[in-house]
Amino acid sequence: MTNMQAMLYFLPAQLLNLWAIWHAFNHTFATPGERILWMCAGVFLPFIGGLAYVLFGIRRTQGKA
Repeated sequence: MTNMQAMLYFLPAQLLNLWAIWHAFNHTFATPGERILWMCAGVFLPFIGGLAYVLFGIRRTQGKA
């Protein structure tokens, strides 16, 4: 596998992760710590954090910040 092929495989995961960080930053949660936790999950657990946010975190938002 070349570097370009590897990059194409990981690009969707990175876009999902960047979107999750952006979405958590721009929405309110029950506590400010929860927002920080979701953003840290996106930063420090790249694919798993973004996927967990899409599956569980979006429902916990309370509106736009």
